[in-house]
Amino acid sequence: MGKRIITQARGKGSHTYRVRKKAFRYKLQYPSKLDGKGTVIRLFDSAAHSSPLAKIKYEKGIFYIPAFKEMIEGQEINFGGKKIKQGNIIELKNIPVKTKIYNIESRPRDGGIFIKSAGNSAVISRIIEKDIFILMPSKKERKFNSNCRAIIGVIAGTGRLDKPIVKAGKKYHIKKSKSKLWPRTSAVKMNAIDHPFGSGRAKNPKSKIAKRNAPPGRKVGLLRPKRTGKRK
Repeated sequence: MGKRIITQARGKGSHTYRVRKKAFRYKLQYPSKLDGKGTVIRLFDSAAHSSPLAKIKYEKGIFYIPAFKEMIEGQEINFGGKKIKQGNIIELKNIPVKTKIYNIESRPRDGGIFIKSAGNSAVISRIIEKDIFILMPSKKERKFNSNCRAIIGVIAGTGRLDKPIVKAGKKYHIKKSKSKLWPRTSAVKMNAIDHPFGSGRAKNPKSKIAKRNAPPGRKVGLLRPKRTGKRK
């Protein structure tokens, strides 16, 4: 009797491959309106995030953001305005060119989508009327609405990838906290029953394009590429 291949098991969404809800109990967001000040009342680690988180208290409640480099408890941060200071939450239209920012909103008031992992930051590249162009960590430029919000500074935890993991056990616990599958096995090293690229014959993955609506287990290889073949 055969069994589900790994991609099918992941697609089913069993507890083995599902992230613990408890890890994501802290929702990262911004206050509804950009006015006033907030105070950092606590800095702490979260299993679901690579950077430390900051608990911010303001007159209307509490919210959480990724901590910036050199943040301290008791520090005050401003919401809105045009004052460029680390930790301040400001709309992109009020941030000058070449300023480092993080936790950028994709659409105004969505709470922050881009640049949230440890040690990362983006840079305001250029401003053309109401469009703000930002240089992302991938070195690609992306256009944003001028009313989107971001935090000034660089996310804490810059040296996260500098220290080698050394032991397999440490890697195991890192992955387990986020319900990531580890260790990962190359598809061509599997048996034919375990993966469409399996078996040792020729060791070449079959170059095929899976349909967009293919089920988990068939959605392997080239996933709906824009083009195929060697560039001329």
